Amino acid sequence: MTQRLQAGDTAPAFSLPDADGNQVSLADHLGRKVIVYFYPAALTPGCTTQACDFTDNLEAFSGAGYDVIGISPDAPEKLGKFRETEDLKVTLVSDADKSVLEAYGAYGEKTLYGKTVVGVIRSTVVVDEQGKVERALYNVKATGHVAKLLRDLKVDTEA
Repeated sequence: MTQRLQAGDTAPAFSLPDADGNQVSLADHLGRKVIVYFYPAALTPGCTTQACDFTDNLEAFSGAGYDVIGISPDAPEKLGKFRETEDLKVTLVSDADKSVLEAYGAYGEKTLYGKTVVGVIRSTVVVDEQGKVERALYNVKATGHVAKLLRDLKVDTEA
């Protein structure tokens, strides 16, 4: 069983390639809050809904001091296609060996259509300016999750 993060934990460091092959690391975002979300696969219905919701609300998150990074095991080329197909503005990075997914507790056993399988657990971790976990949310729903996150983090969407 993968260990899940708790509020107050130090967020595991990472440096992963984005859709263009550039390295994106958590350390690059020190001094700003970061929403790191984990999703199973680019170009699938639920993951598309979630990525579009984050993109649609990126200005509100950014205005409230949050950067948004989406992580999946997809190859950078697939992430590039996902970004272009859906006109995504969020930073998408590839964790092909799933080491970051595991470090964040976002990979392991889950129930899918009544069966226990091993895979990506749709999760969101909010990291504060010092690199500490502010909240860790696991088994989140693709639909409605971003709206709930906006409410929970008290992000003003009227700006």
